[in-house]
Amino acid sequence: MPHYSAVRILVAVIVVAAAATDLRSRRIPNWLTLSGVCAGLLLNWALSGLHGIGTAVSGMLLGFGSYFLLYCIRAMGAGDVKLMAAVGAVVGPGSWVAVFIASAIAGGVFAVALMIWKGRVRETVWNTLFIAKELVHFRAPYERRKDLDVKDPRALNMPHGVAIAAGTVTCLLLAVI
Repeated sequence: MPHYSAVRILVAVIVVAAAATDLRSRRIPNWLTLSGVCAGLLLNWALSGLHGIGTAVSGMLLGFGSYFLLYCIRAMGAGDVKLMAAVGAVVGPGSWVAVFIASAIAGGVFAVALMIWKGRVRETVWNTLFIAKELVHFRAPYERRKDLDVKDPRALNMPHGVAIAAGTVTCLLLAVI
């Protein structure tokens, strides 16, 4: 079972480093995400040959594609997109879905705590309803409300790399990965 440990250690190192840099600088560096993708491809190739490469590429594309949609509506930063691609490349598509769900739950908990701490509960609820309405009409919310762009200084945002790390570590502790 040494390969199982290698995957677990690699993904833990990537997400913990990403969370630390995201907390410190509000950025997830390209060298970290690109290294994670390359390491995931190499590790999966070493463990399972061509099948491993297919697994890594599938996980990478799933992670990148899912988060790229959020990036397109400016609800997520590019570093988060690339981090989820790296996580997918390491753990593959099946485990990536578990990480995605756990990260979404962690992100939701962190977001609720942040809006309470900042005293922006009512504003956040209204913004959420506005975002849902815009998405139902296939419109990017930031086009009508610039303050809903993740890069706008008025936006209430958090370092999502921390939520990704929390979700990934939770999956590791629950032995989902």
